[in-house]
Amino acid sequence: MDSFFQHDYIYTAGMYSLVVIALIVYLTVFEFVTKYKTWTEIKNGNIAVALATGGKIFGIANVFRHSIMHNDSVISMLGWGTFGFALLVFVYFIFEFLTPGFKVDEELQKDNRAVGLVSFMLSVALSYIIGASIR
Repeated sequence: MDSFFQHDYIYTAGMYSLVVIALIVYLTVFEFVTKYKTWTEIKNGNIAVALATGGKIFGIANVFRHSIMHNDSVISMLGWGTFGFALLVFVYFIFEFLTPGFKVDEELQKDNRAVGLVSFMLSVALSYIIGASIR
């Protein structure tokens, strides 16, 4: 399959397609992890959930960006991308653990934009750390 990706346009379209599929799968995993329905909340105008979800999307894409840049094979790229995603899920649990005074999911569902912004920033910031460590 790697030889199929030798043409630049095919390579770009292939990486794009793989990352979009991974993004859909990973956002589905996040949907099971959170106690609220992400897309229902966003549809209803919940900015906090939109911020948190935007951070997740950016974080996943940023990890894959670094993974694509530093890996020659599709399997390695997907492996590092998946590992980075697992670390981002771990960040979600760390955020919940570090805020014993409130439940992150409940605050996001109540449209607490401060919590949404911190969630966004954690995903973005730590995606840079994860990406920088990918070889």
